[in-house]
Amino acid sequence: MAPDQWSAAFTGRIAQRVRVSRKAAALTMAEVAQGCADRGLPEFTEHSLKNLESGRKTSVTVAEIVVLADVLGVPPVTLLFPLGSSATVEVLPGREVSTWDAVAWFTGESPLDEPAPAGTARDVLDVFRQHGDLVAAALSSYTLARERRRAASTTLDRTRRATLLQRAQGYEEHAFEDCQELRAFRGRMRDRELAPPALPDELTFVDEPETPTRPENDE
Repeated sequence: MAPDQWSAAFTGRIAQRVRVSRKAAALTMAEVAQGCADRGLPEFTEHSLKNLESGRKTSVTVAEIVVLADVLGVPPVTLLFPLGSSATVEVLPGREVSTWDAVAWFTGESPLDEPAPAGTARDVLDVFRQHGDLVAAALSSYTLARERRRAASTTLDRTRRATLLQRAQGYEEHAFEDCQELRAFRGRMRDRELAPPALPDELTFVDEPETPTRPENDE
C-alpha cells in the first residue's frame, strides 16, 4: 500500500472496529455521541460518528479513540488493530505483521533478546508490569490466607479446625513474604522517582511505615 493511502486505510480500519463494537454493545449512534459528551468530548457528535463509520471522516484523534473506547466498553488498542478478525495488519506503511505482533509492539510487550537498558521507556514499562505481577501474587496469597483462617474459625470439629489452622498458617507465611517483596519493590520504584500505582484496599498496609503485618486473625 502506498504511504499516502496507509493513513486513510488505518482510519478506515478504526471506523470498522468502532462500528462492530458499537453494534456488539447495542448502542445507537446518538447514544455513543451522548456518551462522548458525558465524558467531556461534546465535539464528537452523532454526525461525526456517521461520517467516521461511512468513511467520510478520514482521520481520528487519539482523544477520540480513547473516549470512544470507553463509551463502547473496549480496550482502546482493539480499535486500532483487528485482533481476532484479521491475521495480519499493515502496522506502518509497507510493514505487514501479525495482528498480535502489532498489538504487542503498540503496548510495548514485544519480546527482547536482552533486558531493556535501565531508564529507557521499555524498562519503565517492564517495571510496572513486574509491579502488577507482584500485586496479583500478594493479593492472591493474602486472600487465601484470610479464607483459610476464616474457614477454621467456623468449624466445630476440633480435628478439622487444627488442620485448617495449620494450613492457614502456611498461607499466612506466603502472604507475609509476598507483601514484604511488594513493599521492597515499591520502595525501589520510589528510589527511581517512579510513582507506584495505588494498591488494592486489602493491601494498603503494605505502604505503612512499619513492617507489613501478617493477615489479621479472623477468629
